[in-house]
Amino acid sequence: MNKARFLVVFFFGMLMVLVVLPEFMHQDPLMVNLKQKLQPPSVDHLLGTDGLGRDLMSRLVYGGRNTVGTSLVILILSLGVGIPVGIFAGYAGGVMDRIFMRVSDSFLAFPDYITAIILTGLLGPGVTNLMIAIVAVKWIAYARLVRASLMAEKDKDYIHSARLSGVPSVHLVVKHLMPAALSQLIVVATLDIGKIILMIAALSYIGLGLQPPTPEWGAMLNEGRAYFHNAPLAMVIPGVAIMVFVLLSNLMGDELQDGLQRGQKGKRNHDHS
Repeated sequence: MNKARFLVVFFFGMLMVLVVLPEFMHQDPLMVNLKQKLQPPSVDHLLGTDGLGRDLMSRLVYGGRNTVGTSLVILILSLGVGIPVGIFAGYAGGVMDRIFMRVSDSFLAFPDYITAIILTGLLGPGVTNLMIAIVAVKWIAYARLVRASLMAEKDKDYIHSARLSGVPSVHLVVKHLMPAALSQLIVVATLDIGKIILMIAALSYIGLGLQPPTPEWGAMLNEGRAYFHNAPLAMVIPGVAIMVFVLLSNLMGDELQDGLQRGQKGKRNHDHS
């Protein structure tokens, strides 16, 4: 787990850089200066300028704050919706569980990206509608995971004994049932950070996400596309930034998953011995 801890610390370290660094930047990411458009890297513009003469370094940092920050907010909201629904469906069972499964099945019949594009197209472009659309397709995975975990755990003998002893349902869920799902939730949520970043960037790239002139990595890719042959950095820089954060998310998730599997294997070996 040492590698997983390092990756988590590194990820949040980069996140803190995106939060803090804009306060020390002297270039305005929205300042248009057509006389300086498509400039190469220099002392004044460390990464050069885009097609409207805006500083790429400041737009990269502010755009990262918008892209990664929005992805974390979406992740928290998705967990906030999915976990209670999964608890309710898994613990209550019966009609409510069947209704939940039919609703989730209908959403899962379409790829996440297609559903998000349709919802954003219906709601209109903008950060709020972008968040609503992605949360609408992401909460289901967490709800189903929590439901499956509770369904597998709630019929065990110690849960029946606790019920007969008069332990309140809330206490059972919080103290006994949810911990069984927590480690898997952490792994899935970590992997989803990269997926959500890609969804935000993709929707902004096609004009359905954050709107210009707000800096955002997907929108920056779209803006730099027309100048790729003359000034490739305008497109390469946000593309590399997206790749780095998605790769970090995937590496963190993989390491956490491997650590979880090793822990479960060790526990089984200990039980057999």
